[in-house]
Amino acid sequence: MSDAIRSLIDRADLDGLVRLVDDYCDARDWSSLMDLRNACRAATQSGRQLWPASTLAEYRLALLAPPQFATDVLDDPGRFTIGPLTEVIAQHHRFSDMADYLECGPVASFVAHECALRGEAIDGELFDVLDIPVEITPWEPQYPLALYRDNDAVFDSPEPPSTQACATTVGTPRTVRATVGEAVAQLVAPWTESSNGRLRIVEVDGDAPCALGALGIAEAALGSLTGAEAMAWLAWAGASGGAHGRRRGGAIGRFNAWWTVAAFADCPWPPTGDAMRDAVESLQWFWWDGVASPTGWRLHVVAYDPRRTVAWALDAHDAR
Repeated sequence: MSDAIRSLIDRADLDGLVRLVDDYCDARDWSSLMDLRNACRAATQSGRQLWPASTLAEYRLALLAPPQFATDVLDDPGRFTIGPLTEVIAQHHRFSDMADYLECGPVASFVAHECALRGEAIDGELFDVLDIPVEITPWEPQYPLALYRDNDAVFDSPEPPSTQACATTVGTPRTVRATVGEAVAQLVAPWTESSNGRLRIVEVDGDAPCALGALGIAEAALGSLTGAEAMAWLAWAGASGGAHGRRRGGAIGRFNAWWTVAAFADCPWPPTGDAMRDAVESLQWFWWDGVASPTGWRLHVVAYDPRRTVAWALDAHDAR
């Protein structure tokens, strides 16, 4: 440990440590940045509140450092970073360049899934951590990706489709199937459990307007979504932490999208890529807006199964 790091830690000078993180990044001095991260982590064990400096150092190492340094911080889940480090590291690194530094296991598999979302073809055996194929199949969308920057990140949602006014009717409500309820609840769990969000879901014998009526929406605007667009929306919600919750990352988002669609379509789990494609295409998808649709994080999706004449309407919202 350098004298500069030791002096700042002895004084618990958090501002000075953050400035030193910036200096090491500017100089591309990754070895010293790793020393700072390790020293700050050790100092927290003695009661000094230096975890913001260690967290920032871990984040910058994962985002910017060469693979041998970046992969060394994946031993920590990044509980306080802007996003999971397995997602952060995939922004500027290829899995093929990191593979020699990663042990075969869940962490490496999550990194592989994140790199695949960014267009990399993944070779080699992986620990089966998500029960879905790592490769992105041709029918899937370009999933929304996080954009990580030095001190913040952007988690843009897909663009909602054009909508038209829709007359709602109340279909015959059904008890939401347990598999559907569990999948949708997990989809937006950080919104409802770690933030200010709420979730409502109804299942009806009927079509999309019937489902909206059962949801209590008297006036609505409805727009069609392709299956790929619906998957993008579900994955965006499943990856996010909402306004204040913990972001889970693109790999978990894609998994949650697959799980939710499989529940709607009553598709056996785990599905093959072809089975999931058939499940997505068997449903009709819609985006809806109410008279006063909320701002912030929202997921307003209707799924309609014309074979069984059953529809589900989702109203998930988390205020900023």
